[in-house]
Amino acid sequence: MEPLALVIDDEPDICELLALTLQRMDVHCHTAATLREAQRLLDENRYDFCLTDIRLPDGDGLQLVEHIQAQDKSDLPVAVITAHGNMDTAIKALKLGAFDFVSKPVDLERLRSLVQLALRLNHKRTDTQKPNSDHLLLGETEKMRELRRQIAKVARSDAPIYISGESGSGKELAARSIHAQGPRADKPFVPINCGAIPAELMESEFFGHKKGSFTGAHRDKPGLMQAAEGGTLFLDEVADLPLDMQVKLLRAIQEKSVRPIGASQEVPIDVRILSATHKDLAKEVAEGRFRNDLYYRINVIEITVPPLRERKEDIPLLAQTIMQRIATNAGVSPPHLSAEAMEALKNYQFPGNVRQLENTLERAFTLSDQQIIRAQDLHLEREALSATRSAEQPTPPRPPSQPAAAQTYPGQFDPSHYGSLDSFLQAIEKEAIEKALNETRWNRTAAAQKLGISFRSLRYRLKKLGLED
Repeated sequence: MEPLALVIDDEPDICELLALTLQRMDVHCHTAATLREAQRLLDENRYDFCLTDIRLPDGDGLQLVEHIQAQDKSDLPVAVITAHGNMDTAIKALKLGAFDFVSKPVDLERLRSLVQLALRLNHKRTDTQKPNSDHLLLGETEKMRELRRQIAKVARSDAPIYISGESGSGKELAARSIHAQGPRADKPFVPINCGAIPAELMESEFFGHKKGSFTGAHRDKPGLMQAAEGGTLFLDEVADLPLDMQVKLLRAIQEKSVRPIGASQEVPIDVRILSATHKDLAKEVAEGRFRNDLYYRINVIEITVPPLRERKEDIPLLAQTIMQRIATNAGVSPPHLSAEAMEALKNYQFPGNVRQLENTLERAFTLSDQQIIRAQDLHLEREALSATRSAEQPTPPRPPSQPAAAQTYPGQFDPSHYGSLDSFLQAIEKEAIEKALNETRWNRTAAAQKLGISFRSLRYRLKKLGLED
């Protein structure tokens, strides 16, 4: 059965062109010239897609979006046609529940992509299988249930989403869940840590470059925005973007195209933008560190991931799931968390949220030789003391006479050689373990004793670092 679309525009030529474009995509069309006629057709028929001009003789497209939301037809994808450059109206339409927007004059190729995306969403709506993404956000507290409800709702649109929440609370998991439940689920999900890319490489990483465009550009390289084509681009720690990069990103989002370094032509892109930061983005705007126009462009809809301390009832489920995953990766049976250990976890504030819970359990797993993890194995008192000292003794500013470049030393973390601090620390750990194994002729028991760790801890680390033979 052919999909059915409703096209609303009071200019007959444009309405005919839009309808003809959809019919060539095997989409049957009804047309309307007024808001009242469109509302009547919506009441009489079930549509798979709706495209409306923003200006109509007896109202506007925003009123139609509101009508659809009020009539319990919120699962109908609605795209609005706005005047060129009128981003305020487009953003208002997205906030009201519109699926997406196109600007006049309508780019027919862009329209085809939008329709295909909307029809994929409609196909998922008729699929009775539950989206396989709830496991990403564990928890049965009301705050987590509400978060999953919000995600299910915002996943249906193609509007930019801003995800706020403390560090380690699960913002990327929320972004992956939005992607998994939306029409782009079968396309790439590309996360970018905006704070981990050196400023001088940022434009190349985002937009790509052409061969010979700068020293070291030995071949054409597509950027991460092109890598996410058709899918979702997740801008993690977006507040860390330098101001000059914010300008370029804003243009890329608004024009839906990028210009690789050294290229003479822009390349069209079709991606959904999700962004997140643990910082207060509104405060960053007020203090001049983040552009106001980019803030309103990426913050069309905001959802908040609650911190772990506000959903402590979820800690037992999270702890058991994390411990099972750690043990499965190590190829051993999971140890049991004692009642005292579980109580200690529930009473701890976890300033690092779920990520800190994972680190705490992984450390307890690797250092304990017992099948029961006790409260003292978690070392939560030491973590609390360390956090208190860090808060009370902030890092002093670097003296002007000692620039960063003069403070290098052998083994120092260098972002140009390591993608992250974790990979740097893993390299050090791997080197120490390999040295101990070579000195003991790969006698694992002797190597574990030499390293001062348990045999099970060594076995786990060998598997994690890919050193098993």
